[in-house]
Amino acid sequence: MSTTEHPAPSRLRSWMLEGLSDMGKGQGVTGPHATPEPPHRGQAWYRVMCLTGVDYFSTLGYQPGIAALAAGLLSPVATVVLVVVTLAGALPVYRRVAEESPHGEGSIAMLERLLTFWKGKLFVLTLLGFAATDFLITITLSAADASTHLVENPHLTEALHGQRMLITLLLVALLGAVFLKGFLEAIGVAVALVATYLALNAVVVAAGFWHVVTAGHVVTDWSHALTAEHGNVFAMVGVSLLVFPKLALGLSGFETGVAVMPHVKGDPGDTEEHPAGRIRDTKKLLTTAALIMSVFLIVTSFLTTVLIPEKEFESGGQANGRALAYLAHEYLGNTFGTVYDVSTIAILWFAGASAMAGLLNLMPRYLPRYGMAPHWARAVRPMVLVFTLIAFLVTWVFDADVDAQGGAYATGVLVLMSSAAIAVTIAARRAGQRGWTVTFGVVSAVLLYVTVVNVIERPDGVKIGACFIAGIIAVSLLSRLARAFELRVTDVTLDPLAERFVRDAASRKLRFIANEPDRRDRAEYRDKIEQIREDNDLPAHEDFVFAEVTVTDPSEFEGRLVVRGEVLHGRYRVLTLESSSVPNALAALLLHVRDTTGCTPHIYFEWTEGGPFANFLRFFLFGQGEVAPVTREVLREAEPDRARRPRVHTG
Repeated sequence: MSTTEHPAPSRLRSWMLEGLSDMGKGQGVTGPHATPEPPHRGQAWYRVMCLTGVDYFSTLGYQPGIAALAAGLLSPVATVVLVVVTLAGALPVYRRVAEESPHGEGSIAMLERLLTFWKGKLFVLTLLGFAATDFLITITLSAADASTHLVENPHLTEALHGQRMLITLLLVALLGAVFLKGFLEAIGVAVALVATYLALNAVVVAAGFWHVVTAGHVVTDWSHALTAEHGNVFAMVGVSLLVFPKLALGLSGFETGVAVMPHVKGDPGDTEEHPAGRIRDTKKLLTTAALIMSVFLIVTSFLTTVLIPEKEFESGGQANGRALAYLAHEYLGNTFGTVYDVSTIAILWFAGASAMAGLLNLMPRYLPRYGMAPHWARAVRPMVLVFTLIAFLVTWVFDADVDAQGGAYATGVLVLMSSAAIAVTIAARRAGQRGWTVTFGVVSAVLLYVTVVNVIERPDGVKIGACFIAGIIAVSLLSRLARAFELRVTDVTLDPLAERFVRDAASRKLRFIANEPDRRDRAEYRDKIEQIREDNDLPAHEDFVFAEVTVTDPSEFEGRLVVRGEVLHGRYRVLTLESSSVPNALAALLLHVRDTTGCTPHIYFEWTEGGPFANFLRFFLFGQGEVAPVTREVLREAEPDRARRPRVHTG
């Protein structure tokens, strides 16, 4: 198809939009990874687990402190409740998600298949808003916690006092700079970071338990205070259930675990349609990560509760946002503590890199396919700038405070997990698995309860999520409006009979009649030809081929066009097409015919009744409306040379 020629772009523009010309090629995929990647051998599941780990395990940097602030002396009991929900709820849900979307699409893709037309698109945009909340707050929260570890380090406290905001912004900017230069996901770096970080945490835990054993009174003091405050075990569990939503940050990481599935090696016999080995090993990845994290959450929440004074967890305290680092400095010395701080800062920063990669993969997976992103959004670097600027704004709004961002982060995580639980419940019900349907239904109810409570107690999270949703929907609809007259068809294929019609007609003058299929009886086609001849003053011997478009899902944007030929009533040649938009499909057909035959085709329309504004809305929302002028406009944008542009006639 014809392409518009532009002046040679500047070097900066070429660098910013590098790879944009290849976007959208190959199996209808769009986004930064539109061109199909060459086959790779993949990595062992335990190595790929570390990609999840930089996000999941890094929460140890701030989760114990958040738990202590939320639950106080009850922090270890509340953490056990969190672990039970993780192992009995979230883990089975995402093991099922891995089965249902083995190519890393996640639960959003599962739910996308359940809803069609515009309601499906709006639902996906809403989930993308919460996903953006999750990933962007991961970037800002991790950077804020990394800066806290720097500022609170005894060797740097005086030099960096009061500079937390500046350091956080610099870390976010550095992250953006890495992606502007070109970021390759380095599993080896993730393995080294996770292995080092977990090993250092194991040392801190061992030192903490040694101190607990040698100073036995700390456990006694804690248990007496806990009993005096809450009375009995049942009261403790009840209060733990009430404060559980505040601990929801400990559930993060499962969406990332599914997203990295394509990197898992699997079995030699795996195919893209049936990657059984990849699914099995991804389940191992999810289970192992959940077990490791559960153990660390329980032991660290216990140690930080019994060994750190309560006032140190509060804002301005030395353990605020860095409880384990406090223990490392307290019991292993400032040298080891500094090494621990460096490791924590590194993994927190790399967690932000993982979140940025998730954003760059997730948004282009949907928005360009819906026509709901500007053309430049298919390129990586402009989107990196957009996300970095948004991260600056979020950091400024929350004053680089880890505790203040916890609500927004938890909201994003919980909404995605709730949607995943609902998706697998529906999948189990459709598969006739009664037991799993009930199980997943219970998990969905629990996660929905936690989500609602979290929203009520910390409405800032849903407010931030709502801002992202509103922004995404507004930009998406404006982009869809701006791109309404693009040639949306990625490929045109004619069946043998359709090709025969075109070749035969090309021996004379190519004349098509655009017809809205109704009864499709003999009278419909006879009357249509007579009307076209009368309106355009054409002689009786002129030959015509009908072109009929059936609108499938008008909310879709791009797609392939398959043209089928048929002969009706023994004499009328008809080309039938299915598309999301009548004008765009007809324009694509005309350009394809011109390019394959070398002849300029003519197409004939009748004016549509109704006002222009109402007809444009019909086109925008339902793919129909005033077809003739819109077809001409699509052709005008696709082919700037008037001499080569197919002719549009309206009577």
